[in-house]
Amino acid sequence: MTAVLVTGGSGRLGRAVLKSLIEAGHDVRATSRRARPASGGVRWAVADLTTGQGVAEAVADVAVVVHLASAPYRGRYTRRVELDGTSALLAAARKAGVRHLLYVSIVGVDRVPWGYFRTKVQGERLVRDGGVPWTIVRATQFHEFVEQAFRGMARLGLMVVDPRVLVQPVDVRDLAGHLVTVVGRGPGGEVEEYGGPESLTMAQAALSWLRARGLRRPVLRLRLPGRFGRAARAGQLTTKARPAGEITWEAYLRRAQP
Repeated sequence: MTAVLVTGGSGRLGRAVLKSLIEAGHDVRATSRRARPASGGVRWAVADLTTGQGVAEAVADVAVVVHLASAPYRGRYTRRVELDGTSALLAAARKAGVRHLLYVSIVGVDRVPWGYFRTKVQGERLVRDGGVPWTIVRATQFHEFVEQAFRGMARLGLMVVDPRVLVQPVDVRDLAGHLVTVVGRGPGGEVEEYGGPESLTMAQAALSWLRARGLRRPVLRLRLPGRFGRAARAGQLTTKARPAGEITWEAYLRRAQP
């Protein structure tokens, strides 16, 4: 039985990872900024990555850290979590003799010019230089995030899509299972990618979503401008890496009823 600590365990991916780790027989712990009772085989440690408070205690006697905590698009707080928090976690893990730190990033961070992606690249650099054996797994966009974007557009009464932009949504359950495999495999000192089972155009994904949700909205096909648009049309948000997930966008839409 391996002692594994998960940061960001209360998030969408975190909940799936905790469940998969428990099913795999690991001794599972997770961090929270507030005290939580043990539940479902998970013990919670109070730790705040932005201040470093409780981090050393959380990593004590832990063999593996799965670092999922993130705070996208929240200004200065994003950097405090993604960079200051990662630095504090690495320092504590190094001192505690943690044998493997697994960091989850995003496919395309080094190829797509986007502000948050640049922050994740900096986080990856911290992990590589942090003195703890590591693996970085870059994942494509979660099904839920793609749906969230479509839902926001639908509220405005119009779906705006670039018909040549490719997306490759991945299910958090598939990704969680892969991360548990990486935990069992040990540190590789490399960056690997993991995506969903299929690449779709943004228009295909949007039309499927509208049908599944029983909505009617006009779909405006509009070319995304600038370097971001060029990178997205070139497929830089997708990956051909294998293994890949198994749960398709259509299967997710059937299961995740509104």
